[in-house]
Parts: sequence; C-alpha cells; structure tokens
Amino acid sequence: MVDFGKLESEQLADLLEDAAKLWLAHDGLWFQAVESVLGMEMAIRLDEEAMARFTVLEAKRIQKRWQLPKNSGLDGLHFALERRLYAHINEQQIERVSDRTLILRMIDCRVQAARRRKGMDAFPCRSVGMVEYQGFAQAIDEQIETECLSCPPQVEDDSAWCAWQFTLDA
Repeated sequence: MVDFGKLESEQLADLLEDAAKLWLAHDGLWFQAVESVLGMEMAIRLDEEAMARFTVLEAKRIQKRWQLPKNSGLDGLHFALERRLYAHINEQQIERVSDRTLILRMIDCRVQAARRRKGMDAFPCRSVGMVEYQGFAQAIDEQIETECLSCPPQVEDDSAWCAWQFTLDA
C-alpha cells in the first residue's frame, strides 16, 4: 500500500488527477457499452438512476471531509463544486451573480471532448445533468433550486458545454 503521507504535494495532485480521469473513463465506457446494446434512451435512463445516488454520496463525502455544515448555502455549494472529482479534470467557471444566485459553466468537458474525438454525437446530457446538479446542490443545502441554462441537446450558451444556475430559496 502506498504511504500517501510520504508523497510530495505534486505527486498527490497527479494521483488525484489520474483517479478522476480513470473514474470518468470507466463511467464513459460503461455508458457506451449500455448505449451500444440497449440504445441511447435506456443508457440515459440508467445513467440518471446511478447519478441520483452517486451525486448525493459525493456531496456528503465532501461535506464530511471538509467539515462543511449542512445547509451551508451558495458559499457551501461553491466550495463543494470546486472539490468534485471532475472539477480536477474539467475546466469550469463558477460565478456568483448575486447573494442568491450562482452560475456554473462547464467550459471544457472531457466527456464531450472524448465523444467528439471518436466521431460521436454530443452526449445529450441535459436530463442526467439535471438529476446530478439538483441532487448535489440539495444535498449541500435543501433550499437551493437548480435550473439548466444550457446543455446538449439544447445549447443556449456557446461559451460552455453546459451552464447551470443555482438559486437559494429565501
């Protein structure tokens, strides 16, 4: 077993990046296998079911690891979004629009880039993303509402693969 305490910070960062890439690669390969056998519609349905569980687990793990209090509002959500697995491998932008609104833009998405490289259509991830981001946000704070601003197949913002708005219900 690796003694992580003896690794340099750069080695730990590289290890985290590798783990995040491998997690995402496994997710993508699993999805493509289901898609090839059962079709896109069923693959998305199963992805939504898995993501509904995973996103809450990830949020709760981040809360525990970083001692983030329950119902920590948009500050807590911003903090947690920066610590998700894919935040280490995707280029994202988080903007605080107001005291009640936060917007996340996925500028560069490894999933979409991989599909593009393989000559595949963009992954129509809007419904899966809604399950994912809404579940994650509400695990951080039950009063946060999530809205999709742009996401395949309905892209409204050409500056990002997807954009999500989080509003704290006061």
